[in-house]
Amino acid sequence: MNHDNTWSNRLFDAVNYSLLSLIGLVCILPFVYVLAVSFTAPHIVAQGGFILYPKEFSLAAYQYIFSSNTLVRSLGVSIYVTLLGTLINLVLTSLLAYPLSRPSFKGRRLILLAVLFTMLFNGGLIPTYYVVKSLGMIDSLWSLMIPSAISAFNLIVLKNFFQQIPEGLEDSAKIDGCNDLGILLRIVIPLSLPAMATFGLFYAVDHWNKFFSAVMYINTNTKWPIQVVLREIVINASSRIGDTNMDEMNIQPLTIKMAVIVFATLPIIAVYPFLQKHFAKGVLLGSVKG
Repeated sequence: MNHDNTWSNRLFDAVNYSLLSLIGLVCILPFVYVLAVSFTAPHIVAQGGFILYPKEFSLAAYQYIFSSNTLVRSLGVSIYVTLLGTLINLVLTSLLAYPLSRPSFKGRRLILLAVLFTMLFNGGLIPTYYVVKSLGMIDSLWSLMIPSAISAFNLIVLKNFFQQIPEGLEDSAKIDGCNDLGILLRIVIPLSLPAMATFGLFYAVDHWNKFFSAVMYINTNTKWPIQVVLREIVINASSRIGDTNMDEMNIQPLTIKMAVIVFATLPIIAVYPFLQKHFAKGVLLGSVKG
């Protein structure tokens, strides 16, 4: 019996690992292709075919995209919006989640109901645009941060996580003369670093990948984040970055597109290793207890 169980477990593990490896390979291949094409000489790319490694290494595409300050400027805009926007997200979400996690807070059920309502219904595109316009945020980078300052889903999960913190710690802090804000900053937040890191990563990725709101609210192209510039190049097949034309430099448009994709993707991917130890633990915290 034990021998059969061991054999069946090994068979299951072998099939499981094989399927996961196949799925992982399918997911990785597009990234390998994009990276390989971006470093391949233009005349090799012009021949067509699926490229998994640069048959002739070339930095022509990267020399082209850095020949103008357009991408570098848009990268700066994206970094600014991501860092400041994520900070606003975490501060406001924490300030609202903490009182909602305390049973003694009056009106918490009504506020939670209002938060849940926003998850099911929203005003729509046109009313949201008029709200942003009435607040004077059109063509301002604040329009990319303030309207999405709090995610209802993240708020509820963070509220549930705060509820798991023993109330005895707060009572001890109050005896020592600490107020509610001090308890939040000195006790609750330090104990919630895995959850804060997880939601910070969610918010940061959302800000980094955001382009639709920038297209709607930002009219000046010098304020475009990098995803909008990437969209102009990839979707609209633009052959010009700044004042430089790729036809004049004999560069394939596909090579430029892949180089821009790599340039726009690497910064946010580089953040994951620094938050991985918190992310694996924090992604499930607060998701069970309601």
